Amino acid sequence: MSSSTPRLTAIIGAGVMGETLLSGLVRAGRRPEELVVGEKRPERAEELTARYGVAVVDNVDAARRADTVALVVKPQDMAAVLEQIAPELRPGQLVVSLAAGITTAYVEERVPAGVAVVRVMPNTPALVDEGMHAVSGGRHATAEHLDEVEALLSATGKVVRIPEAQQDAVTAISGSGPAYVFFVVESMIEAGVHLGLPRATATELVVQTLVGSAAMLRETGTHPTVLREQVTSPAGTTAAALRELEIHKVRAAFLAAMEAARDRSRALGA
Repeated sequence: MSSSTPRLTAIIGAGVMGETLLSGLVRAGRRPEELVVGEKRPERAEELTARYGVAVVDNVDAARRADTVALVVKPQDMAAVLEQIAPELRPGQLVVSLAAGITTAYVEERVPAGVAVVRVMPNTPALVDEGMHAVSGGRHATAEHLDEVEALLSATGKVVRIPEAQQDAVTAISGSGPAYVFFVVESMIEAGVHLGLPRATATELVVQTLVGSAAMLRETGTHPTVLREQVTSPAGTTAAALRELEIHKVRAAFLAAMEAARDRSRALGA
């Protein structure tokens, strides 16, 4: 795996996350000739070629050409895709799975011996280069393979390496996490409208509050409890609001929601 020889990366699955990975790699300086996309819809293929200048072929051809094959497909489609491309895979290739719940063992059982497998849990903020990607190596994945996957994913956000046993929990926290945040934002905007604010004003207030709060967390490194307490004056407005959230067991609801997401991730893998 010489660093002087460009490796060809195939992205199989050209949905939102597949295109997010592709566009991030292009923005990060990856040349179009180092990339190939597996996509069967002719109109989508033309769109991607026009937008990124990459070759778009069928899945089998993409797997045959590539050194690294990124599978950005739905969990329920993984078995069919692996059955389709497995005859073209060979020892020395690297397969990267970005499907929720799919274990490295599941992929390894369906590809030739000697193919390295790495599992990734991405999330959608990768669309704006603020993604959070958790990676775990399979039985044949070396530190060099993990380095390569980290280089691929760092184009669209942060990367953390974790034991695979933690992947279902990561799916529940950061994989599904953007939806929880959007749900809270949506609820706060609706509350603003209910309290008499124009929707545009409520939206601007909530979104900037979210952006600013996230920046405080990241840039100060202060524990969220401390930051919350700094906003909460005794017997003040924030204290009154937080009391209602505790009465309605919002904290417990988040825990239950994330346990449900973890359990669903396990079920998808089964």
